[in-house]
Amino acid sequence: MLWADLRAAIGQRLNCEGIISSAKVIVKDHSLAIPHLSVPDIRWINWSELRRRGFHGVVFDKDNTLTLPYSLTLWPPLKPSLERCKAEFGDDNVAVLSNTAGLFEFDPDGLKARQLEREIGIKVIRHKAKKPAGNAEEIEKHFGCPASMLVMVGDRHFTDVVYGNRNGFLTVWTQPLSVKGEPVVVRLVRRFESALVNRWSKKVNAVGRLKKLCHAILICEHLANLYDGVYDVKMYAALPL
Repeated sequence: MLWADLRAAIGQRLNCEGIISSAKVIVKDHSLAIPHLSVPDIRWINWSELRRRGFHGVVFDKDNTLTLPYSLTLWPPLKPSLERCKAEFGDDNVAVLSNTAGLFEFDPDGLKARQLEREIGIKVIRHKAKKPAGNAEEIEKHFGCPASMLVMVGDRHFTDVVYGNRNGFLTVWTQPLSVKGEPVVVRLVRRFESALVNRWSKKVNAVGRLKKLCHAILICEHLANLYDGVYDVKMYAALPL
């Protein structure tokens, strides 16, 4: 058990698939790291409007999106928003896709996944590949619909957002709940990701190719309805640079 825990701890900090994917994004496909929507946290998302627009379900990252880093309990201030999300889409149409809980490599017996399910009351999808690697097959099987009808919510541009954009989700980036407890390397990588995405987004805007939103289900007008509250939100299109 000690060796398994040590291996998982190292693996969670060193994402080889993520490193390879990030290199590809930096070299030739910046748009994959740019989310459709950016918000401070999930409390700013208008779930009823997303449902009205035709989306069938929501997939959350875990760490720093729903929970504090490496915690298996929901961050309390997010509970009302998560409950509204479940009320809109139904419990079976809200799930977690995490690179910790539910990943066969680091949670082979599903113990963390089951504990998280008990704590937050939604399904944790078991999967083989760490984000951003892998396709959406396991998610589509769970939801019974294509990924283009789902929303992917997460706090990492080069994992959650890249995975979501590559597989056709509507991608929503949230600011991290807390950097306390995160390894120094993770914090440095996060800053690097944010700096690059901000730079690429400004570049898109400078050449006049920034649209409010680009997704198969949504129409670009009235996007403010997607935000539950008053906030100077950023709306990016996943366009090639």
